[in-house]
Amino acid sequence: MTDVVAEPTPEVRPDRPTEKPNRPYFSSGPCAKPPGWALERLPHGSLGRSHRSKLGKSRLQYAIDLTREVLQVPDTHRIGIVPASDTGAVEMAMWSMLGARPVTLLAWESFGEGWVTDAVKQLKLDPKVLKAPYGAIPDLAAVDFTNDVIFTWNGTTSGARVPDGDWIPAGREGLTFADATSAAFATPLPWDKLDVTTFSFQKVLGGEGGHGVLILGPRAVERLESYTPAWPLPKIFRMTKGGKLIEGIFQGETINTPSMLVIEDYIFALEWAKGLGGLEALVARADANAAAVDAIVEAYDWLDHLVADPAIRSNTSVCLKFADSAVAGADEAAQLALVKKLAALLEAEDAAYDVAGYRDAPPGLRIWCGATVDTADIEALGPWLDWAWHSIRA
Repeated sequence: MTDVVAEPTPEVRPDRPTEKPNRPYFSSGPCAKPPGWALERLPHGSLGRSHRSKLGKSRLQYAIDLTREVLQVPDTHRIGIVPASDTGAVEMAMWSMLGARPVTLLAWESFGEGWVTDAVKQLKLDPKVLKAPYGAIPDLAAVDFTNDVIFTWNGTTSGARVPDGDWIPAGREGLTFADATSAAFATPLPWDKLDVTTFSFQKVLGGEGGHGVLILGPRAVERLESYTPAWPLPKIFRMTKGGKLIEGIFQGETINTPSMLVIEDYIFALEWAKGLGGLEALVARADANAAAVDAIVEAYDWLDHLVADPAIRSNTSVCLKFADSAVAGADEAAQLALVKKLAALLEAEDAAYDVAGYRDAPPGLRIWCGATVDTADIEALGPWLDWAWHSIRA
């Protein structure tokens, strides 16, 4: 390994592109707003009102109902809006339900690693941990479903996802906990295989941060009503009272005060999604965007996918690495410096915002391809990536 990026072979530098993405928002969270979004288009009757008023609760319930409709969640599952984004939803489930039986955690990127840390260091459990490096996933056939199983459906920081739910048995003994924050609304989720599912507004639908969504299947409710963990639970994690589920949480009565502005913003995105044609249309948009990134990778020999296997490659958080041999052979610090320069140049040109890879991931780029991004903008991004690369390497 070398500590500097080697000088490139002299080559023809491409002309500066003339066409820019109309909306150069490629951040992996908070993500691009839905096309046509504008602050003045949000209903504001609930703003300044109590979230416990008839109006406030009705808007929260409407958000839950639209979530069920667009995600095609069966009536057997409860949906609640909870504090602290997807992280809060995952923590709420882990602290409330783990400890009843052995636990297996799957980790192949930073957020999965975070759930391992919580299980080991905070809850003091002794879980079985199945790990894989960035760009891969663990052996799903090795998962023991007599245990509770926690995994990220889509690794936001690595771009690797599970291919489907076929690896999860219908007759499992433990519960499945799926952190689906960058998968919900971009891929069909097999609700019969998922006991606990979490996500946040600010990913595929481009909502604002601070709130999470927790979806519980019947087996998860049974666990909550039959098991009391050995550790104390903070108030914002408590979902039962007197051994019974607090049903109000799943009927618009949030545990703490939500931002009604965020809720109205989420409702706007859900109505936009419903108007497109629902889940199938959202998946199709994400797939088209990911295919546009595939075409960019094919066009430029200095760029490659971090996830080599297309079967497990994300259609939302698409992560890329440097294929140029001189750069790939440099040390991590040199590659990170190059990423920083690329991202800064693209932002200065208003051609792409927030495309640097995640700080814990291998050096490279990350292009968000969720449903709120227009495919034409990704297609317009390609020449800018190539121009910025050659401008810096020159």
